[in-house]
Amino acid sequence: MAYKHSYPKEVIEKASHVRLVIFDVDGVLTDGRLYYGADGEALKVFHTQDGHAIKMLIASGVDVAIISGRESAMVERRAVDLGIGHVRQGVLHKAQALEQLSSEAAVALEAMAHVGDDLPDLPIMLSVGLSIAVADAHPLVRDRADWVTALDGGRGAAREACELVMHAQGTLSKGLATYLNASSS
Repeated sequence: MAYKHSYPKEVIEKASHVRLVIFDVDGVLTDGRLYYGADGEALKVFHTQDGHAIKMLIASGVDVAIISGRESAMVERRAVDLGIGHVRQGVLHKAQALEQLSSEAAVALEAMAHVGDDLPDLPIMLSVGLSIAVADAHPLVRDRADWVTALDGGRGAAREACELVMHAQGTLSKGLATYLNASSS
């Protein structure tokens, strides 16, 4: 089964060592817009394809975390739905949260990837082994990323990041085979 990818060699090399992928929420797992309900609650929209790719990544043996500057019960709910075990919300200093996560998960910074979109993500992106920016990220974030997705945050970018890591680690074809071979079972 052929699944075509075209990634720079150095990005594949970095992604091959990733053991934990960290996602920002607003602007990465969502499109960055906040909708407020009649009672003042902030609503977020998550892309189901991003969520499925996160589940595939976890099933492949790569751990997943969320580090977000905002707090939201919806993020906690989404993390539970997807099986994300490490969730840090309301984080003012993302670099500190990164150090705590590294210690808690027993994963070196060099074996982590981060997917971000805005300036508060830069301290993490500049500290981990692989930094990924979504297509509609702030220009400074895109300029400092090892790789930039083709799709915008909340619109498939997280799926691209998951598939990059799985491709680099040789687990994507196996993950896809579950679906491609379903009719022949």
